[in-house]
Amino acid sequence: MIYLDNAATTMVCREAADLAYQVMTEQYGNPSSTHAAGREARQILDTARKQVAAALGCDAGELYFTSCGSESDNWAILRGAESMSRKGRHVISSTVEHDAVRKSLDELERRGYEVTRLSPNKSGAIDPDAVRHVLRPDTVLVSLMLVNNETGAITDISAVSKLMKAAGSAAILHTDAVQGFLKIPFQAKTLGADMVSISGHKIHAPKGVGALYIRKGLKPASKLLPYLLGGGQENGLRAGTEALPQIAAFGVAAEQGKAAQALSMAHMRGLQELAAGRLQEEVPGIQIIGAQAPHILSVSLPGYGSEVLMNFLDRRGICAARSSACKKGGRSHVLEAMGLSPKVIDGALRISFSRFTTESDVNALCDGLRDAKASLFPVLG
Repeated sequence: MIYLDNAATTMVCREAADLAYQVMTEQYGNPSSTHAAGREARQILDTARKQVAAALGCDAGELYFTSCGSESDNWAILRGAESMSRKGRHVISSTVEHDAVRKSLDELERRGYEVTRLSPNKSGAIDPDAVRHVLRPDTVLVSLMLVNNETGAITDISAVSKLMKAAGSAAILHTDAVQGFLKIPFQAKTLGADMVSISGHKIHAPKGVGALYIRKGLKPASKLLPYLLGGGQENGLRAGTEALPQIAAFGVAAEQGKAAQALSMAHMRGLQELAAGRLQEEVPGIQIIGAQAPHILSVSLPGYGSEVLMNFLDRRGICAARSSACKKGGRSHVLEAMGLSPKVIDGALRISFSRFTTESDVNALCDGLRDAKASLFPVLG
């Protein structure tokens, strides 16, 4: 199998898988228990928190483990807006967010909040100036994705933070950094966001674990209610016995990913350039939609259905995607928001790399799309 859908999920690295199995079978105590097995589990939990925090560039005490990036987004948006409701009920986001954000915004609207959704520029990113134009005294939350999961477009969150401070805004700034974590260089402490959502399975850790960074000193932090109610885990902010095997694996995957980040980014950028170069040379009519983040290459073969192209590649053992793996049916809301034509959207494919992707994988993809163009019939109309 040639796997080129790493923006959907990644292969669990051997070190993370081995540690998860070890914790499941040998160090399976509850971190909240006070006996020896519980204390050992607590130490594993603390170590993983330090590892992920170091990779994210924050203090361990600012990091709270969740079940996934979607939970982190939901928690940040719903509870973040709620914690600031006395100051206002206006929220700013965009039309190109992940559904975990989009549906949280829909829920806020049902609760009486007003949501301004900004349109992207031609690259698919959100211009910081666009935020400045709609920022209001009653704005309480700004939530913008760092790296778009479909196009790889990068929004300058640091610039957004600076303009919010310059405007004297008290609004919380949240970013969904699930696709940005360890794929582009940033540190939570210097990014300027008050809350940052990340996920384990995008960085070679298992599915079922994520985290939310909450900046120390965030004014409403003491009022940021838990999203899940129950016990006092995660310093009382996220109930439920911690998924220790996944968390331990997340820690080691983050540590390894951080150590290899510079080389990994260069490797993925090289693969991206190889793919883009070959496709533009050998597949007439192909269009590059996005290639900002090094691990995502969004392309389109207008007039050819992306589902048909995916099936053609699948028969060759090549895994690619038409858009987000979380979106079933319908046209991509991201590509529609960018103003692309229906033919371009319907022929779009997302190719995504990891540090384990090889040049032979990319060459097989390029051969496959070249042969697809030569052998498939375009869609009429």
